Amino acid sequence: MPAPERIPAGRVTPTELLTRGELTVRGQIREASNAVLYCTVGYEEHTAACVYKPVAGERPLWDFPDGTLAQREVAAYEVSEALGWGLVPPTVLRDGPYGQGMVQLWVGAEASGDAGDAGDSGDGTDADAEGADAAGLLALVEGDEPGDGWKAVGFAQVGEGRTALLVHADDARLRRLAVLDAVINNADRKGGHLVLGDGGRLFGIDHGVTFNVEDKLRTLLWGWAGEKLPEDAVDALGSLRDGLAAGEPLAERLGELLTAAEVDAVRERVAALLAAGRHPGPSGEWPAIPWPPV
Repeated sequence: MPAPERIPAGRVTPTELLTRGELTVRGQIREASNAVLYCTVGYEEHTAACVYKPVAGERPLWDFPDGTLAQREVAAYEVSEALGWGLVPPTVLRDGPYGQGMVQLWVGAEASGDAGDAGDSGDGTDADAEGADAAGLLALVEGDEPGDGWKAVGFAQVGEGRTALLVHADDARLRRLAVLDAVINNADRKGGHLVLGDGGRLFGIDHGVTFNVEDKLRTLLWGWAGEKLPEDAVDALGSLRDGLAAGEPLAERLGELLTAAEVDAVRERVAALLAAGRHPGPSGEWPAIPWPPV
C-alpha cells in the first residue's frame, strides 16, 4: 500500500481532517484486544493514515462501563493537549463505517502485511503493529543497578531460575508521559504503547483504560517514583488545574466524555500531584506493572 500523503502545513489541521474526512478501512490490527482498524482519511486534497476503534468492537471490562473506551481515548488526548506536551496523537470521536468510534492519527511506521480481515470495506491489508515502538527506551539488564542514564522498574523472570532488571531510559519525554499517566490514571502503560514519530518524537497510544475513579495506575514508567517533579511538570499541572475549573472549556469537554465523578477525580489527582510535588508511587492495592508488559 502506498503511504498516504502528508497533511500540508497550515491548511487543514489533523483534528479537522480526522473529523471531516471520509474514512476508508484498509485493514485490521490483529494484535489488539479490541477491534482496531487501520484506515485512511481524506478531505479534499488532504489524506492521512489513521486508526479507527469502533465502540461496537470494544470488549466489556469488569471495572469500566461498557462502550466508553473510545471516549476515554479522546479525553486522554484533550488532557495531553492541555498540558502542552502533545504526547497523544490527534484523536477525535466520530461516526465511521462500523458506527461511532475513536479515530486517531497514525504515527510511526506505515502498516504493511498480507490477507487482513477488515470486512468488505478493506483492501486486504493486515497491519501487524501500531507504529514503530520506542526501541532504546526500555531494556532488560544484568545485575542490580540500572546504570547511568537508566531508571530501574523491577526484576523480571527471563528464564528458568534467571532474572533481569527491567529499566527505562532517564528521558525527559518519558518523564512527561509518566506525569500524564498519573493524571489520567492509566491502567495499562505497556512498552508497546510507546511509539516514535518523525524526528524521534515520542507518543503514547492506547488510552482506553484510563480515568477510573479508583487508583489503577499501572505502568512500566515507575523509575521516578517518589522523586521531585521537574519544574516544567509543575507549571504544566498548574495550567491544567486552571483548565479543569468548572465552566472552563477543558472541563466542559471532559464532561462530555467522562462522568462527573471521573472529572472530579482528575481534579483530585492534579491537586494531589501539585501538593506532593513528587511523582507518585504504586498504591499497593493494584498490580503496579501491566501484564504482559510489552
